[in-house]
Amino acid sequence: MLAVYICIPYGSIFNSCDDMLAVLSSDFGYHGGDVMGVAKVLNRLRMMMQALCISVAFAPQSVFADTVSVFAAASMGGVLTDVGAEFREQTGHDVILVTAGSSTLARQIENGAPADVFVSANQAWVTYLEQAGIGLARSRRDIANNALVLVTSDPDVAPLSHVSALELTADDFVAMAMVDAIPAGIYGKAALGHFDRWDAFEPHVVQADNVRMALQFVALGEAKYGIVYATDAIAEPRVRVIYTFPDDSHDPIVYPALQLSQTQAATDFMAFLATDAAQGIFMRHGFTIPQNDR
Repeated sequence: MLAVYICIPYGSIFNSCDDMLAVLSSDFGYHGGDVMGVAKVLNRLRMMMQALCISVAFAPQSVFADTVSVFAAASMGGVLTDVGAEFREQTGHDVILVTAGSSTLARQIENGAPADVFVSANQAWVTYLEQAGIGLARSRRDIANNALVLVTSDPDVAPLSHVSALELTADDFVAMAMVDAIPAGIYGKAALGHFDRWDAFEPHVVQADNVRMALQFVALGEAKYGIVYATDAIAEPRVRVIYTFPDDSHDPIVYPALQLSQTQAATDFMAFLATDAAQGIFMRHGFTIPQNDR
């Protein structure tokens, strides 16, 4: 069985901000006008949801003889669901997949969440765990690469020859993952800074807990633009790419995997990530494969 648990902040399940505020008013006593108040409520609820996600995902699994728990960056959710299904077909091992922002997962692992494998959207959070003494020595492996793109759901916006050609109006918002913590946001801020455009974009940026939430802001029309991964744009038919950032405008987008436990299922899963079957799934989802793993 492949079980997938996605840690989703409260606001991302609503069709509009009005829907979200209506529920907050009825369920949590929010009555409008207090932006900081709603932010505090959402943050508290986000923490509750993440805790619930972990507790549900890792309730006693006595009926599963061989299970590997994989904590993965939000942008890996779709592809690792398919990889997990193929892994089970070939090995018989079950997979529990938990997705959220890389920083959120790394801190949960540091605090004792029982993950067997961690897949981050950048090198920094794997290094963070290794420096804390977490993870099996020499188990770290780069499994995929990605690209960074600017997307919109507005059919009237033309493709850009350069990001500097985009002029933002007062009502234009740009959805990004958190720019100082989540890899997609860090890459996006760096890419804009590379072209001296961060200062122009910053007042328009709406930050999300992870890149898939930023993508949903654009898909639902809550933000006119978004900076996300190329694979996210492929997975969401309501958005389209209007600009692809050059690779040299930001650090390489690399997904490293780290084995955290010595279970046979975890060892088998790490080995499976390097197989032709797994890499074919990654490529079908729009990822590229690092040279050292080809």
